[in-house]
Amino acid sequence: MTHKNLLESFGWRGESPHKSLEEVHKSIPVPKSMSFWRKLLAFSGPGYMVAVGYMDPGNWATDLAGGSKFGYTLLFVILLSNLFAILLQHLSAKLGIVSGRDLAQSCRDTFPKWMNFVLWIMAEIMITACDLAEVIGSAIALNLLFGLPLVVGVVITALDVLVLLMLQQKGFRYLEALVITLVGTVVVCFGLEIIFSKPELFPMLKGFIPVKELFTNKEIMYIAVGILGATVMPHNLYLHSAIVQTRNYSETEEGKREAVKFSTIDSTVALIIAFFVNAAILVVAAATFYTRGIGDVAEIDQAYNLLTPLLGAGFASTIFAVALLASGQNSTITATLAGQIVMEGFLNLRIKPWLRRMITRVLAIIPAIFVVTLYGGSGLAKLLILSQVVLSIQLPFAVFPLIMFTSDKKKMGMFANGWFIKLLAMLVGLFIAALNVWLIYNILFTA
Repeated sequence: MTHKNLLESFGWRGESPHKSLEEVHKSIPVPKSMSFWRKLLAFSGPGYMVAVGYMDPGNWATDLAGGSKFGYTLLFVILLSNLFAILLQHLSAKLGIVSGRDLAQSCRDTFPKWMNFVLWIMAEIMITACDLAEVIGSAIALNLLFGLPLVVGVVITALDVLVLLMLQQKGFRYLEALVITLVGTVVVCFGLEIIFSKPELFPMLKGFIPVKELFTNKEIMYIAVGILGATVMPHNLYLHSAIVQTRNYSETEEGKREAVKFSTIDSTVALIIAFFVNAAILVVAAATFYTRGIGDVAEIDQAYNLLTPLLGAGFASTIFAVALLASGQNSTITATLAGQIVMEGFLNLRIKPWLRRMITRVLAIIPAIFVVTLYGGSGLAKLLILSQVVLSIQLPFAVFPLIMFTSDKKKMGMFANGWFIKLLAMLVGLFIAALNVWLIYNILFTA
């Protein structure tokens, strides 16, 4: 039986026979005789690459705005978004492991050409919006740490594509090691910021309980949808379904079941760490700015300039900027990889990885340079938050296909979603879609 016929027998059209990220596909061995912890270590890595998208500079802008304006109120939104992310990333990993197809390939193999074209265009807009956030965040961090003009910082971000390519040529594990190191840097930095800001425990815990203002206040809802878009990143659903296939797990039922289990543990632990970082950003903003009556700190450089004098800690601002730079550089790795996955999957088109990543970066650099030139740093801050709202609007167009594929028994066999997971995932998808409809309506038809 040919590869195409084999795919068709499982409900796939089989029009794109190449593997996701073919240059690193099945490149990391998973010996059968390992203990639980060694196997977990072998599967660990993709989850952290996914998690960096949940703590990128876009999160900083929305979390700073939410914390400074509304205190701890939006902690509930961060928690809810993280729970959504854990479920959706589990489904994404399962799709890649069980079917051997990433989400973009799955769409191409299932939907008509016109629909795939629309989904591809939307995915490209999504990845550009995501990469725009990383470019802006890195440029602001370079400006704060070294005094580089924002335009220069934006251009310099193009060079990290070369670092990414060099590491991937050495092996995917090197790339994962860099990501985990940068994640650790962000976690340590914000652990220190929490200590410096000394938040009050009970008001902070109260923020995890939903209040009616979340559904009645337009400004809160706008930032909440931005947080949702910044936290549940649609490009990560494409990314995760591809990079889990770097592990050389057994293609048997037992091997796939084991791979799904360990990959889910990997991503869940990594996303819990991302939740800590997102919550910490909002908590630091609430404890430092909101409690002092400084209610409009949506710009990262403004937060940087205020942290040290308000907290009385000499390194508070520097630590903040170091974490921002680590976050921006980390997130750009995953955004550019997602760009490669989307183009190869939807179009069945393979181009040189460096060219694909340069295209992604240039598409993000052009609007950033334009806004910096016309409006300066304040324009970048508004563009950063807008990019996260764009991501949120794109999210249902990745979520619903993912739920559809992982619930299809013809495609997933015994690994298809049970009724409870299917219902839960559909409720998540409908909730996200409803929020987006509300947001678009208020932007277009209300003052």
